[in-house]
Amino acid sequence: MHRQYLHIAARTISYFDSDPTARTARVALLTHAFPLGAAMWEGQHKAMPAGWRLLAPDLRGFGGSTMPEPDESPVIDDYASDIIDFMRELGIESAVLGGCSMGGYVTMAVLRRAPQLAAAVVLANTRAGADSLEARANRRSMLALIDREGPSGVARDMASKLLGKTTLAERADVEPLVRRLTKQQSPAALRGAVLRMMERPESMPVIAGVSAPLLIVAGEEDALIPIDESRKMHAASPKAELVVVSRAGHLVNLEDPAAFNDALRHFLGRL
Repeated sequence: MHRQYLHIAARTISYFDSDPTARTARVALLTHAFPLGAAMWEGQHKAMPAGWRLLAPDLRGFGGSTMPEPDESPVIDDYASDIIDFMRELGIESAVLGGCSMGGYVTMAVLRRAPQLAAAVVLANTRAGADSLEARANRRSMLALIDREGPSGVARDMASKLLGKTTLAERADVEPLVRRLTKQQSPAALRGAVLRMMERPESMPVIAGVSAPLLIVAGEEDALIPIDESRKMHAASPKAELVVVSRAGHLVNLEDPAAFNDALRHFLGRL
């Protein structure tokens, strides 16, 4: 993957591009999870079938993307606007839109605003429901942790929660990677992401209204978003396909890249 930078007005969007020279390739655009950046998708460029190009942008403040000033009253649609502007600036009229966890929330926000941009949809380890009261309380605790300890505290608190028990026991390389990717992010980016996730709306009507092919990927050992949430989305969409990856948690693409890449490759190959 090649890191690129796109300048739009006074801001910069950093992104990974599997083939910067491609002009006629079909595009899959994947948005990253919290608290990671677009680098989490680096292993997915190998999954691209011939004729496909993978783009993975950093959301505002993450990776090399700048944070707009002022960034007040944050809402999830801020990220959706960034994705829409990103596609427009690159001249992409439609793409396979997808994301993991928070990236799934962003994808649903894009679908709410501009469903015509989605040739197909990929949702991994995410849910359509808004935050419960308990989840909102947990978000507030995360905000306090960010203010108190910054990215290092988030990495310490979340790395093991993001991964399945099998990954933690058998793949010693994954947790250090998750910690490193988390520590690379800025406190402002992490804080803004938590606030946006906490205020996001219910999106099950969006899933029910998806007319494009939809791939839903879940981890059997995901402790943050249970498989039942993926099953609810699968039941709500007549065109949805559900793939459950065994022995993987909340970051399936990092925990079992082969399984995730196979699911993505087969899905893209049928479009």
